[in-house]
Amino acid sequence: MKIEVLVLGGGPGGYSAAFRAADLGKQVTLVERYPVLGGVCLNVGCIPSKTLLHAAAVINEAKEISSYGVSFDSPKINLKKLKASKEKISKQLNVGLSGLAEQRNVTVIHGLGEFLSANTMIIKTGDKTEEIEFEQAIIAVGSQAVKIPSFPNDDPRLMDSTDALALEDIPEKLLIIGGGIIGLEMATVYQALGSKISIVEMQNQIIPGCDKDLVRPLMQKIKKSYDKILLSTAVESIDSLDNGLKVSFSGDQQSEIFDKVLVAVGRRPNGHLIAADKAGVKVDERGFIAVDKQQRTNIANIYAIGDVAGNPMLAHKAVHEGKIAAEVIAGHKSQWQALTIPSVAYTDPEIAWMGLTENEAKEQGIDYDKGAFPWAASGRSLSINRKEGITKILSDKETGRILGAGITGTNAGELIAEAVLALEMGACVDDVALTIHAHPTLAETFAFAAEMIDGSITDLIPPKKR
Repeated sequence: MKIEVLVLGGGPGGYSAAFRAADLGKQVTLVERYPVLGGVCLNVGCIPSKTLLHAAAVINEAKEISSYGVSFDSPKINLKKLKASKEKISKQLNVGLSGLAEQRNVTVIHGLGEFLSANTMIIKTGDKTEEIEFEQAIIAVGSQAVKIPSFPNDDPRLMDSTDALALEDIPEKLLIIGGGIIGLEMATVYQALGSKISIVEMQNQIIPGCDKDLVRPLMQKIKKSYDKILLSTAVESIDSLDNGLKVSFSGDQQSEIFDKVLVAVGRRPNGHLIAADKAGVKVDERGFIAVDKQQRTNIANIYAIGDVAGNPMLAHKAVHEGKIAAEVIAGHKSQWQALTIPSVAYTDPEIAWMGLTENEAKEQGIDYDKGAFPWAASGRSLSINRKEGITKILSDKETGRILGAGITGTNAGELIAEAVLALEMGACVDDVALTIHAHPTLAETFAFAAEMIDGSITDLIPPKKR
């Protein structure tokens, strides 16, 4: 088989690259190892986790509304039906992607792909093998959960994120190793469903890399509802016992037995799984493939996108990169020009940030202004019985240009989009402050944060007036 464009990997980045290339007139073959398209994100990641997080949010809201004089009985969890709902949504999207591939005349092959050279690949499907000759290739093979070799990985009570999303049961005591986004999202789900949650994190805060003031509201909330949150602590060993998994910690923390343990310490790229060396593509020790601004690898006709092309490992980054690679292959003058990639933790409350963080600004010696608006002064936030949020903006001290922003609170993941657009358009804090936002909304807190910088805030005392 001879084709123009071969895309290896059918996740968000891979199928976006394949569909964009097809729309631009290219003959495309998409190779996916699993029986359905969508990759980790659609099948065992972003989409199913958000479905379960929605269920958790409804459970929690039903409890919280009691302070308003509206009470509900304790929820009855039908685990089988909850799982079926999660899987139904993924299947619906799977079917949609298959239809889009067919409408675009994208040939989909389900099998394992490995390079034979810079222009050939072998596809293994069961006992069958097929050799494909291609003009251009896009590597979109994603990543996989990190496993700790010293842990009892053959014990089903030791889970990764895929296992956790399978929702086989609700453990009475669940330990989550890793206080990053994935671990905390799963903690939100399992705590709402009835598990006693403990978290252990090696760094001195949860969601390392995020500014502390954005993390603080979440930390204060989960400290009240989780069993333990162990920071600056490592897991030294895990032993399989008949009555659970015995976990030993560093420091003075006593060992403890848990019904299940979720390991959420990160993901590693799959660059070493595709025989990239046979094509001459350079893969570093960690499995990443270096690319230029047009997503080209060191081999001119081979591109790489998504998790395998470098951090951050986010689906929306992969989609953007996939479109760039497809457009370059089609002869367009396209390259990476995005100024920021937003990050979102779909916890309760949600945390979202983009652009420059305060940590980075201080490290780089950047002179900045900061406007932070507490949601305790937001009528909309108070009306939904949530006051712990915060919206902040960082701007250049001399020009007022927006450098970064962060939001913690209900729907922060939706609200961060305005901040991203503002940064991409080169907006100053005055531009945001002078933009009329609907009232009362959570979105107006972004304008209030800008007003905190320019001193025009009326919902609080301007910082410069104090």
